[in-house]
Amino acid sequence: MHRRTPLRPAAARPVPLLAILAATASLLTACGAEDAGSAKAGAPAAAFSRTSVDDPGKDGVRVTSLTLPRPSPSPSPSRSRSVSAESLDLGGDSGISAAYEITNHGTETLTYTVTITFTSGDGGAMANETTTVPGVRPGKTVRGRVGAGTLPPTTPRITGAKVTEVAEVPAAEAQGADGTCPSSGVRVSTDKGDAAMGLRVVGLHLVNCGKREYEVEGYPVLELLDETREPIDGVGVLRGSREITSAIEGDGPPRRVTLKPGETARADLVWRNTTDLGTPVTAPYARVRAKSGAAPVTLPEHIDLGTTGKLGVTPWVKTDR
Repeated sequence: MHRRTPLRPAAARPVPLLAILAATASLLTACGAEDAGSAKAGAPAAAFSRTSVDDPGKDGVRVTSLTLPRPSPSPSPSRSRSVSAESLDLGGDSGISAAYEITNHGTETLTYTVTITFTSGDGGAMANETTTVPGVRPGKTVRGRVGAGTLPPTTPRITGAKVTEVAEVPAAEAQGADGTCPSSGVRVSTDKGDAAMGLRVVGLHLVNCGKREYEVEGYPVLELLDETREPIDGVGVLRGSREITSAIEGDGPPRRVTLKPGETARADLVWRNTTDLGTPVTAPYARVRAKSGAAPVTLPEHIDLGTTGKLGVTPWVKTDR
Protein backbone atom coordinates (compact mmCIF):
# COMPACT_ATOMS: atom_id res chain seq x y z
CA MET A 1 0.00 0.00 0.00
CA HIS A 2 1.41 3.40 -0.98
CA ARG A 3 1.64 5.93 1.87
CA ARG A 4 1.28 9.58 1.10
CA THR A 5 4.01 11.90 2.39
CA PRO A 6 2.66 13.88 5.35
CA LEU A 7 1.92 17.45 4.53
CA ARG A 8 2.88 20.30 6.77
CA PRO A 9 -0.08 21.61 8.69
CA ALA A 10 -1.57 24.75 7.30
CA ALA A 11 -3.38 27.43 9.19
CA ALA A 12 -6.82 26.10 10.09
CA ARG A 13 -9.72 27.80 8.36
CA PRO A 14 -13.38 27.27 9.17
CA VAL A 15 -15.16 24.84 6.81
CA PRO A 16 -18.72 25.78 5.80
CA LEU A 17 -21.41 23.38 7.06
CA LEU A 18 -22.82 22.88 3.54
CA ALA A 19 -19.44 21.66 2.31
CA ILE A 20 -19.26 19.09 5.12
CA LEU A 21 -22.73 17.75 4.27
CA ALA A 22 -21.95 17.53 0.56
CA ALA A 23 -18.72 15.63 1.17
CA THR A 24 -20.50 13.20 3.49
CA ALA A 25 -23.25 12.51 0.93
CA SER A 26 -20.65 11.97 -1.81
CA LEU A 27 -18.75 9.44 0.33
CA LEU A 28 -21.91 7.48 1.18
CA THR A 29 -22.93 7.30 -2.50
CA ALA A 30 -19.51 6.02 -3.58
CA CYS A 31 -19.53 3.28 -0.94
CA GLY A 32 -22.80 1.81 -2.27
CA ALA A 33 -22.05 1.96 -5.99
CA GLU A 34 -20.05 -1.25 -6.38
CA ASP A 35 -22.92 -3.67 -6.89
CA ALA A 36 -26.40 -2.34 -6.22
CA GLY A 37 -28.82 -5.13 -5.41
CA SER A 38 -26.20 -7.87 -5.01
CA ALA A 39 -26.57 -7.96 -1.24
CA LYS A 40 -29.42 -7.44 1.15
CA ALA A 41 -30.03 -3.97 2.55
CA GLY A 42 -27.86 -3.32 5.57
CA ALA A 43 -24.90 -5.44 4.38
CA PRO A 44 -21.68 -3.47 3.84
CA ALA A 45 -20.87 -3.03 0.15
CA ALA A 46 -17.20 -3.77 0.84
CA ALA A 47 -18.18 -7.29 1.99
CA PHE A 48 -18.84 -8.35 -1.63
CA SER A 49 -16.92 -8.43 -4.90
CA ARG A 50 -17.95 -9.16 -8.47
CA THR A 51 -15.97 -11.42 -10.81
CA SER A 52 -16.53 -12.28 -14.46
CA VAL A 53 -17.56 -15.86 -15.35
CA ASP A 54 -16.47 -17.85 -18.40
CA ASP A 55 -19.74 -19.70 -19.02
CA PRO A 56 -20.29 -21.15 -22.52
CA GLY A 57 -24.00 -20.95 -21.83
CA LYS A 58 -26.91 -22.87 -23.27
CA ASP A 59 -29.55 -21.99 -25.87
CA GLY A 60 -28.62 -18.31 -25.89
CA VAL A 61 -28.40 -17.98 -22.09
CA ARG A 62 -25.16 -17.54 -20.17
CA VAL A 63 -23.85 -16.37 -16.79
CA THR A 64 -21.72 -13.24 -17.11
CA SER A 65 -20.56 -12.51 -13.55
CA LEU A 66 -20.71 -13.74 -9.99
CA THR A 67 -21.06 -11.66 -6.81
CA LEU A 68 -19.40 -13.29 -3.78
CA PRO A 69 -18.54 -12.39 -0.19
CA ARG A 70 -14.97 -11.23 0.23
CA PRO A 71 -12.84 -13.68 2.25
CA SER A 72 -12.47 -12.77 5.91
CA PRO A 73 -9.07 -11.20 6.72
CA SER A 74 -8.58 -13.69 9.55
CA PRO A 75 -10.60 -16.82 8.80
CA SER A 76 -10.79 -19.39 11.55
CA PRO A 77 -9.67 -22.93 10.57
CA SER A 78 -13.20 -24.29 10.95
CA ARG A 79 -14.72 -21.63 8.67
CA SER A 80 -12.01 -21.28 6.03
CA ARG A 81 -13.91 -23.36 3.45
CA SER A 82 -17.40 -22.13 4.32
CA VAL A 83 -19.71 -19.22 3.58
CA SER A 84 -21.46 -18.16 6.78
CA ALA A 85 -24.53 -15.99 6.26
CA GLU A 86 -24.59 -15.19 9.96
CA SER A 87 -21.06 -13.75 9.91
CA LEU A 88 -22.12 -11.34 7.15
CA ASP A 89 -25.28 -10.29 9.04
CA LEU A 90 -27.51 -10.94 6.01
CA GLY A 91 -30.47 -12.34 7.87
CA GLY A 92 -29.86 -15.86 6.51
CA ASP A 93 -29.46 -14.84 2.85
CA SER A 94 -25.99 -15.65 1.56
CA GLY A 95 -25.90 -12.52 -0.63
CA ILE A 96 -24.34 -14.60 -3.42
CA SER A 97 -25.79 -13.91 -6.86
CA ALA A 98 -25.13 -14.50 -10.56
CA ALA A 99 -25.75 -12.05 -13.39
CA TYR A 100 -26.98 -13.57 -16.65
CA GLU A 101 -27.96 -12.52 -20.15
CA ILE A 102 -30.48 -14.02 -22.57
CA THR A 103 -30.30 -13.53 -26.34
CA ASN A 104 -33.26 -14.67 -28.42
CA HIS A 105 -31.83 -16.05 -31.66
CA GLY A 106 -35.25 -17.25 -32.87
CA THR A 107 -38.01 -15.66 -34.88
CA GLU A 108 -40.77 -15.38 -32.25
CA THR A 109 -41.12 -13.76 -28.84
CA LEU A 110 -40.26 -16.28 -26.12
CA THR A 111 -40.63 -16.71 -22.37
CA TYR A 112 -37.51 -18.30 -20.83
CA THR A 113 -37.34 -20.47 -17.74
CA VAL A 114 -33.68 -20.70 -16.70
CA THR A 115 -31.98 -22.79 -14.01
CA ILE A 116 -28.58 -21.56 -12.78
CA THR A 117 -26.36 -23.83 -10.69
CA PHE A 118 -23.91 -22.34 -8.18
CA THR A 119 -20.79 -24.50 -7.85
CA SER A 120 -17.87 -25.02 -5.48
CA GLY A 121 -14.20 -25.20 -6.42
CA ASP A 122 -14.42 -28.91 -7.30
CA GLY A 123 -17.45 -28.35 -9.55
CA GLY A 124 -20.03 -29.67 -7.10
CA ALA A 125 -23.52 -28.16 -7.20
CA MET A 126 -24.18 -26.09 -4.06
CA ALA A 127 -27.50 -24.48 -5.07
CA ASN A 128 -29.92 -24.50 -8.00
CA GLU A 129 -32.11 -21.45 -8.63
CA THR A 130 -34.74 -21.03 -11.35
CA THR A 131 -36.04 -17.78 -12.80
CA THR A 132 -38.61 -16.99 -15.50
CA VAL A 133 -38.10 -14.12 -17.96
CA PRO A 134 -41.16 -13.27 -20.08
CA GLY A 135 -41.45 -11.68 -23.49
CA VAL A 136 -37.92 -11.70 -24.97
CA ARG A 137 -38.32 -10.49 -28.54
CA PRO A 138 -36.40 -11.93 -31.53
CA GLY A 139 -32.86 -10.59 -31.77
CA LYS A 140 -33.02 -8.92 -28.37
CA THR A 141 -30.77 -9.44 -25.34
CA VAL A 142 -32.03 -9.01 -21.79
CA ARG A 143 -30.05 -9.15 -18.56
CA GLY A 144 -30.93 -10.09 -15.02
CA ARG A 145 -29.63 -11.46 -11.74
CA VAL A 146 -30.55 -14.47 -9.59
CA GLY A 147 -29.51 -15.06 -5.97
CA ALA A 148 -28.29 -18.32 -4.41
CA GLY A 149 -30.60 -17.77 -1.44
CA THR A 150 -29.99 -19.15 2.03
CA LEU A 151 -27.07 -21.59 2.42
CA PRO A 152 -26.10 -23.74 5.42
CA PRO A 153 -23.05 -22.35 7.30
CA THR A 154 -21.09 -25.51 6.38
CA THR A 155 -21.58 -25.05 2.62
CA PRO A 156 -18.21 -25.22 0.77
CA ARG A 157 -17.23 -21.87 -0.66
CA ILE A 158 -19.01 -21.09 -3.93
CA THR A 159 -16.62 -20.13 -6.71
CA GLY A 160 -18.66 -20.42 -9.92
CA ALA A 161 -22.07 -20.49 -11.61
CA LYS A 162 -23.38 -21.92 -14.86
CA VAL A 163 -26.61 -22.33 -16.84
CA THR A 164 -27.84 -25.94 -16.52
CA GLU A 165 -31.40 -25.86 -17.92
CA VAL A 166 -33.24 -23.62 -20.37
CA ALA A 167 -36.88 -23.89 -21.43
CA GLU A 168 -38.25 -21.70 -24.22
CA VAL A 169 -42.01 -21.22 -24.56
CA PRO A 170 -43.77 -19.00 -27.12
CA ALA A 171 -44.96 -15.92 -25.24
CA ALA A 172 -48.51 -16.45 -26.55
CA GLU A 173 -48.61 -19.87 -24.80
CA ALA A 174 -46.83 -18.90 -21.58
CA GLN A 175 -48.82 -18.08 -18.48
CA GLY A 176 -48.20 -16.62 -15.09
CA ALA A 177 -44.62 -15.48 -15.70
CA ASP A 178 -45.41 -11.79 -15.10
CA GLY A 179 -48.30 -12.32 -12.67
CA THR A 180 -50.99 -10.98 -15.02
CA CYS A 181 -54.23 -12.75 -15.85
CA PRO A 182 -54.42 -14.03 -19.44
CA SER A 183 -57.22 -12.93 -21.74
CA SER A 184 -58.80 -16.38 -21.25
CA GLY A 185 -59.44 -15.48 -17.60
CA VAL A 186 -57.75 -18.63 -16.29
CA ARG A 187 -54.19 -19.52 -15.37
CA VAL A 188 -52.75 -23.05 -15.68
CA SER A 189 -49.61 -24.24 -13.85
CA THR A 190 -47.96 -27.33 -12.42
CA ASP A 191 -46.40 -28.05 -9.04
CA LYS A 192 -43.12 -29.81 -8.25
CA GLY A 193 -44.87 -33.16 -7.93
CA ASP A 194 -44.09 -36.34 -5.99
CA ALA A 195 -41.98 -39.34 -6.89
CA ALA A 196 -41.83 -42.71 -5.14
CA MET A 197 -40.47 -46.03 -6.44
CA GLY A 198 -40.77 -44.98 -10.07
CA LEU A 199 -44.27 -43.48 -9.74
CA ARG A 200 -44.57 -39.83 -10.72
CA VAL A 201 -47.49 -37.54 -9.82
CA VAL A 202 -47.57 -33.87 -10.86
CA GLY A 203 -50.46 -31.61 -9.95
CA LEU A 204 -52.03 -29.51 -12.69
CA HIS A 205 -53.65 -26.37 -11.23
CA LEU A 206 -56.38 -24.20 -12.75
CA VAL A 207 -57.10 -20.74 -11.30
CA ASN A 208 -59.98 -18.50 -12.34
CA CYS A 209 -58.18 -15.15 -12.29
CA GLY A 210 -60.87 -13.42 -14.35
CA LYS A 211 -64.09 -11.64 -13.46
CA ARG A 212 -66.61 -14.23 -14.64
CA GLU A 213 -67.38 -17.84 -13.78
CA TYR A 214 -65.40 -20.49 -15.65
CA GLU A 215 -66.73 -23.99 -16.22
CA VAL A 216 -64.89 -27.22 -16.97
CA GLU A 217 -66.23 -30.75 -17.18
CA GLY A 218 -64.05 -33.80 -17.54
CA TYR A 219 -60.35 -33.96 -18.28
CA PRO A 220 -57.70 -31.47 -19.30
CA VAL A 221 -56.57 -31.84 -22.91
CA LEU A 222 -52.88 -32.76 -22.89
CA GLU A 223 -50.20 -33.03 -25.58
CA LEU A 224 -46.54 -33.92 -24.94
CA LEU A 225 -43.86 -32.04 -26.91
CA ASP A 226 -40.19 -32.65 -27.70
CA GLU A 227 -37.23 -30.22 -27.48
CA THR A 228 -38.42 -28.35 -30.58
CA ARG A 229 -41.98 -28.22 -29.19
CA GLU A 230 -43.27 -30.71 -31.74
CA PRO A 231 -45.77 -33.44 -30.68
CA ILE A 232 -44.25 -36.73 -29.50
CA ASP A 233 -45.70 -39.75 -31.26
CA GLY A 234 -46.33 -43.14 -29.69
CA VAL A 235 -47.43 -41.95 -26.23
CA GLY A 236 -50.89 -42.86 -24.97
CA VAL A 237 -52.59 -40.12 -22.92
CA LEU A 238 -55.15 -41.98 -20.78
CA ARG A 239 -58.32 -40.65 -19.17
CA GLY A 240 -57.80 -41.58 -15.55
CA SER A 241 -54.84 -43.21 -13.81
CA ARG A 242 -56.23 -46.69 -13.04
CA GLU A 243 -54.03 -48.37 -15.65
CA ILE A 244 -50.98 -46.93 -13.88
CA THR A 245 -51.90 -46.98 -10.17
CA SER A 246 -54.94 -47.17 -7.89
CA ALA A 247 -53.44 -44.89 -5.26
CA ILE A 248 -54.55 -41.50 -6.66
CA GLU A 249 -57.31 -39.72 -4.75
CA GLY A 250 -59.89 -37.85 -6.78
CA ASP A 251 -59.63 -40.16 -9.79
CA GLY A 252 -63.35 -40.77 -9.99
CA PRO A 253 -65.98 -40.06 -12.61
CA PRO A 254 -65.65 -36.60 -14.18
CA ARG A 255 -68.02 -33.94 -12.92
CA ARG A 256 -68.92 -30.43 -13.94
CA VAL A 257 -66.82 -27.86 -12.07
CA THR A 258 -67.82 -24.21 -11.96
CA LEU A 259 -65.15 -21.82 -10.71
CA LYS A 260 -66.06 -18.39 -9.45
CA PRO A 261 -63.39 -15.66 -9.68
CA GLY A 262 -60.51 -16.64 -7.40
CA GLU A 263 -61.51 -20.32 -7.14
CA THR A 264 -59.27 -23.22 -8.19
CA ALA A 265 -59.34 -26.78 -9.50
CA ARG A 266 -56.78 -29.55 -9.77
CA ALA A 267 -56.06 -32.54 -11.97
CA ASP A 268 -53.10 -34.94 -11.74
CA LEU A 269 -50.60 -36.17 -14.33
CA VAL A 270 -49.58 -39.72 -13.40
CA TRP A 271 -46.93 -41.99 -14.94
CA ARG A 272 -44.15 -44.45 -14.23
CA ASN A 273 -40.59 -44.04 -15.45
CA THR A 274 -39.96 -47.76 -15.78
CA THR A 275 -37.36 -48.63 -18.39
CA ASP A 276 -37.54 -51.96 -20.21
CA LEU A 277 -37.13 -52.88 -23.86
CA GLY A 278 -37.35 -50.00 -26.28
CA THR A 279 -36.28 -46.37 -26.34
CA PRO A 280 -37.02 -44.25 -23.22
CA VAL A 281 -39.14 -41.15 -23.83
CA THR A 282 -38.80 -37.84 -21.99
CA ALA A 283 -41.06 -34.89 -22.80
CA PRO A 284 -39.54 -31.51 -21.86
CA TYR A 285 -42.84 -29.69 -22.54
CA ALA A 286 -46.56 -30.30 -22.05
CA ARG A 287 -49.17 -28.32 -23.99
CA VAL A 288 -52.35 -28.11 -21.90
CA ARG A 289 -55.88 -26.92 -22.59
CA ALA A 290 -58.23 -26.57 -19.63
CA LYS A 291 -60.96 -28.01 -21.86
CA SER A 292 -61.56 -28.71 -25.52
CA GLY A 293 -61.36 -25.48 -27.52
CA ALA A 294 -59.59 -23.51 -24.78
CA ALA A 295 -56.42 -21.53 -25.48
CA PRO A 296 -53.30 -23.74 -25.17
CA VAL A 297 -50.69 -23.26 -22.47
CA THR A 298 -47.21 -24.74 -22.91
CA LEU A 299 -45.53 -25.66 -19.63
CA PRO A 300 -41.84 -26.56 -19.19
CA GLU A 301 -41.91 -30.01 -17.63
CA HIS A 302 -39.70 -33.09 -17.42
CA ILE A 303 -42.04 -36.03 -17.99
CA ASP A 304 -39.77 -39.10 -18.02
CA LEU A 305 -42.02 -41.89 -19.24
CA GLY A 306 -39.25 -44.45 -19.56
CA THR A 307 -40.44 -47.09 -22.03
CA THR A 308 -43.99 -47.30 -20.64
CA GLY A 309 -45.51 -45.06 -23.30
CA LYS A 310 -48.43 -44.12 -21.02
CA LEU A 311 -49.50 -41.00 -19.14
CA GLY A 312 -52.66 -40.85 -17.04
CA VAL A 313 -54.69 -37.65 -16.52
CA THR A 314 -57.31 -37.39 -13.76
CA PRO A 315 -60.44 -35.20 -14.09
CA TRP A 316 -60.70 -31.67 -12.76
CA VAL A 317 -61.72 -31.46 -9.09
CA LYS A 318 -62.52 -28.23 -7.26
CA THR A 319 -60.00 -27.38 -4.51
CA ASP A 320 -59.51 -24.95 -1.64
CA ARG A 321 -56.77 -22.39 -2.18
